[in-house]
Amino acid sequence: MERRLTTIMAADLVGYSRLMAADEEGTISRLRDARTYVIDTAIMEGGGRIVKTMGDGLLVDFPSPVLAVRAALLMQRNLISRESPQREDRRLRFRIGIHLGDVVIDGDDILGDCVNITARLETIAPAGGICISRAIYDHVKGKIEAGMTWLGPHSVKNIPEPIDVWQVELDGTAPSPVRLSGQERASIAVLPFQNFSATPDQDFFVDGLVEDVITELSRFRWLFVIARNSTFTYKGTAKDVRKIARELGVRYVVEGSVRRSGDRLRITVQLIDALSGAHIWAERWDRPIADFFDVQDEITRRIIAGIEPELGAHERGLALAKSTDNLTAWELCHRGLAELLSFEAGSQATAEKFLRQALEHDPNFALPYAYLARHRYALVLWGRAADVPVAVKEGLSFATKALEIDRRSDIAYAMMSLLLTVDGRAAEAMPVAEQGLALNPNYAFLHFAHGNGSRAAQGRRYDD
Repeated sequence: MERRLTTIMAADLVGYSRLMAADEEGTISRLRDARTYVIDTAIMEGGGRIVKTMGDGLLVDFPSPVLAVRAALLMQRNLISRESPQREDRRLRFRIGIHLGDVVIDGDDILGDCVNITARLETIAPAGGICISRAIYDHVKGKIEAGMTWLGPHSVKNIPEPIDVWQVELDGTAPSPVRLSGQERASIAVLPFQNFSATPDQDFFVDGLVEDVITELSRFRWLFVIARNSTFTYKGTAKDVRKIARELGVRYVVEGSVRRSGDRLRITVQLIDALSGAHIWAERWDRPIADFFDVQDEITRRIIAGIEPELGAHERGLALAKSTDNLTAWELCHRGLAELLSFEAGSQATAEKFLRQALEHDPNFALPYAYLARHRYALVLWGRAADVPVAVKEGLSFATKALEIDRRSDIAYAMMSLLLTVDGRAAEAMPVAEQGLALNPNYAFLHFAHGNGSRAAQGRRYDD
């Protein structure tokens, strides 16, 4: 099958059935004129090709994201102007969605997930509005004459991962509300560190450090990490962190600086909650510069060791502060983990309640299953399991389910390994922990699980 990367626009007329019922011939005539003098003209100027029409809708193929968004803006602005003399309930208004992705070529038609995602983006757009995916946003930022508002990740029908959505701002079009996905992960951007050295030739070390931090944070499956290409567009700028976070669609921002003086380096890093502006964590390191790459590896490990637990604790705090009647699956999951770690009377039963509620919100969310496995392990470890073999069996079942949903869940690998060790199956537990460590060598629980299995294989207790 022939495939290619392309930009797709889906456009659909709002209230077509209602308009036809009110004035069938008039609607057909006005729609035909709008196609001739506004829609087709805008598509032609953008170099687009109409793939197919679907009654009141269009599917259009464009050579670039910038040309597609510019064509959509031209189309919507001209339609708003052209339809303004009509009564509000008689105006022709289109919703538009735009996405960039790989498609399968089938004669004159195009098929694939890219087309499906574009259609979902169109349904999210308000009447007369335009919604775009992150892939489009990253290409058109700073290249179109319109603002863009982040609407958050949206879970849509038949698409396994939430779509990160932006609305292109248009006069006369109401903004859509920010809607966060039920299993929204904590979102973070690592900005380029500032180079305060006397000479700019340290940029390669500074940029390499940031790239390593981005890569290592991406190993944590519960974190949504912005790619380097997006964050490095801010290199050398002095923009407000809150504004950058809004533009990138993240809650947390990591920023830092590197200063070289003689044969020593001073590196400072801070983690910021961009929504409140609060500093969650900060650290400073002074190191000799004898070996750049060794220093780079050490500092990367220390940054990850500082950020990941602090971020998790902050997310749990946010979940605890929110009303239990208005929690998303993500927040229910962290509320459950907070209860699991509290050690108070009745907290374990409460933890399980919140984790099961998270699964009621989203049964295809791996994290609650992994935490339910951790819950069973905790009951066994603390001597609170009514029936240890049953608790172990349930825990392994939860861990297996988590891995069926997400084969890269580091938490699930850790819990499966620990539960296998408890069950006297250390020989099976070791490869599971090693597989998890290959995916995320920064996760402390996996190192604990691996060490636990190793001791058990040698006939030693975990606390020897």
